[in-house]
Amino acid sequence: MKLFRISFLIIVLSFITGGVQAQFKNNVWCFGDSAGMKFDQGTIQLFNSSTLTRGGSCTISDSSGNLIFYANTDYYQLWIQGYVALGVVWDRNHNLMLNGDTLVGDLMFQEQVIVPWPDSSNLFYIFTACLFFPTGFWYSVVDMSQNGGLGAVVQKNVQLTTYQASDCVASIKHGNGRDWWVFFKDYQTWNNNFHTYLITPNGIGTPFVQNIGFATNTNFIHSTFSKDGTKYLSVNYKGLIEVFDFDRCTGLFTNVTQIEQEQLPGSFPAYFGCEFSATGRYIYVSSNNDVESSIVQFDLWAPNISASKDTIVYLTIPPTGGLLKRGPDDKIYFSCVYNDGINLYPYPESATSIYNLNLSVINSPDSAGSACGFSPFSFNLGGNETYWGLPNNPDYDLPALAGSPCDTLVSQNELAGAAAAGSLHVYYHSDWDKAFINASNLKGKTGKLMVYDMRGKVVHSEPLRIQNGYYTKDLSMTGYARGMYLVTIETEMERLTKKLMID
Repeated sequence: MKLFRISFLIIVLSFITGGVQAQFKNNVWCFGDSAGMKFDQGTIQLFNSSTLTRGGSCTISDSSGNLIFYANTDYYQLWIQGYVALGVVWDRNHNLMLNGDTLVGDLMFQEQVIVPWPDSSNLFYIFTACLFFPTGFWYSVVDMSQNGGLGAVVQKNVQLTTYQASDCVASIKHGNGRDWWVFFKDYQTWNNNFHTYLITPNGIGTPFVQNIGFATNTNFIHSTFSKDGTKYLSVNYKGLIEVFDFDRCTGLFTNVTQIEQEQLPGSFPAYFGCEFSATGRYIYVSSNNDVESSIVQFDLWAPNISASKDTIVYLTIPPTGGLLKRGPDDKIYFSCVYNDGINLYPYPESATSIYNLNLSVINSPDSAGSACGFSPFSFNLGGNETYWGLPNNPDYDLPALAGSPCDTLVSQNELAGAAAAGSLHVYYHSDWDKAFINASNLKGKTGKLMVYDMRGKVVHSEPLRIQNGYYTKDLSMTGYARGMYLVTIETEMERLTKKLMID
């Protein structure tokens, strides 16, 4: 009887622990030129968003399906400020979020993802994988308790690695139903490196690198998870298609199946997007070489998967195909660009057409061949337009992996109530001539930001404004001489210092 009571208590506590997790949804999409879709109980409501991007975006909604905020990389609205491409964050009213400009970004297609901070209903990460400049893997933090509930970016452009990243940042919920896995593949000569981070209530864990799959030297890689989270699909521009098993408890990929291999230059199939059907039986892969596009289907249950290849649609310009994404309704949506021989971004007023005013839809993805019900340019966006990209949203509704070794919460540091020490990150962007200064876990309430030159002279000083332990500042370095500086944050309870090199 005592053993039964103990077991019952453990079960109850695990349900209580799981029950307090904030719930979020993937039912709102913002993408393209002002396009907005809200999936709501079998219907889709249209609205005008503030996105203007050829590539990726990401959105997150609350447990009732209401938009919280969204982000995208943007060229057009920021080029007049001297930037090539940057990330921007929009609040639920479609206004620029407080401090939500100038996140790093390359205007690519799967470079941003929003991840909830575990055990918090107000804090969110935005992770960004940068291919070109500035290279690396980055994060920013949004606090929705700021600015009257509209949110503010309280940490911006914190660099995790300097590796040149591929265009395939992805995330999935841990098997415990609370924590998250986030990863990217680095872009170096001929490698197969997955960089994986575990996100817990204590923050971002130390990454580990797994070498698995075909070693490639392209950074144009796109990926997705199956609906149950057990499979991971990856395609690249050179023609590689791979499916991996994935363990949500360990964050490890295993049992890679290569469906197609990379091709020689001149014969690249230019694979662009990919998606699973809801059951995971079929996968769909889109291609785009700016002249012709297609969607092909493979049957993962077939004895010979490669031989099951079936072309669902073949297109030639003016439409050129983009990404595929499974919606909350389990249909798969396909974006296209209107291309009159020149890749138009942003579109001029005269460039509207059936190809960019609509999404195409695979209505029955779990059916073979033509029975999948591909309907070209059938979902009208209410006057808004598409480019190549669709939102890179993970499955926020994915439940804990019931019956697995990790379906409970077991962090000893969390149980011990370990308090994280204050940290300071400083990054100087030479093209923008700005220093991005970010501090977290600050214990003090007031203080000063000071910048010293190497002679010990204070060259900049201003009071701190600390919000829930965070401080962030985009500090213009225009007029500062080249050389080394010291950036110091000093409060009534701590003093943190980092070096800053202007070159």
